[in-house]
Amino acid sequence: MPPSLLVRAVNTALDSENRIHDDRVAAEYGFHGGLVPGVTIYGYLAAAVIDHLGPDWLRHGAMDVRFREPFYEGEQVAVSIADLPEGRIKIEAGSRAEATAWLDPNPQPSDYPPQHIAPKQTASRETIQPGMILETLEKTLDLSQPGLSAPFDAFIGPERFAHPAVILGLANEVLMHNYILGPWIHSSSEIRNASPARDGEPVQVCAKIVDAYERKGHEFIVLDVAVLSASTLVSRIRHTAIWKPRK
Repeated sequence: MPPSLLVRAVNTALDSENRIHDDRVAAEYGFHGGLVPGVTIYGYLAAAVIDHLGPDWLRHGAMDVRFREPFYEGEQVAVSIADLPEGRIKIEAGSRAEATAWLDPNPQPSDYPPQHIAPKQTASRETIQPGMILETLEKTLDLSQPGLSAPFDAFIGPERFAHPAVILGLANEVLMHNYILGPWIHSSSEIRNASPARDGEPVQVCAKIVDAYERKGHEFIVLDVAVLSASTLVSRIRHTAIWKPRK
């Protein structure tokens, strides 16, 4: 099957405080170079999904994505799509990332974490506990530069809707907003879109820790994230990361 999309991976996080995207630091963890962010790879998958399912996916689409192996700067990402039963599609970026996507007309529950103020803490087993509500992240969307969606624009269409990579990137931001972290890795996400957000709109990102566990020497955190704009839900995300990778 020919790929639905071909793109050269861009390490969009060279300047991030998460040094897993730095060549030297990533090598200490056994990688070949700085990791291209998972949210950027998700953005490539989402671009193919929008081409396949249409722009309505931004309003009521869903995707469950898992990152198995990293991509590195300049590598070709070949995204393929195959139909599944019940209107779902399977999306793959070779053997390194896979996802299932579909149009989901079901409204998302409104019991998302409340807005909250909390001090930034050093990440540890003591400070990362299920049930903790994180401090709300507030910012205004600036889609003038590609950022996490590179090489694609950070916006979609004349309405200048935020690219899916930008929205998922907010789940990473709220984690870094609350914790002082060493190098860490985004491993999977379950995204449920509710409405698009536009360039220049203020957004609030609320989050709650729903799980924390150790597996094969890695320390994981799972967040329930709600991205809102003017009290309207943009996206609900179950976001999983390895906050302390095994060396």
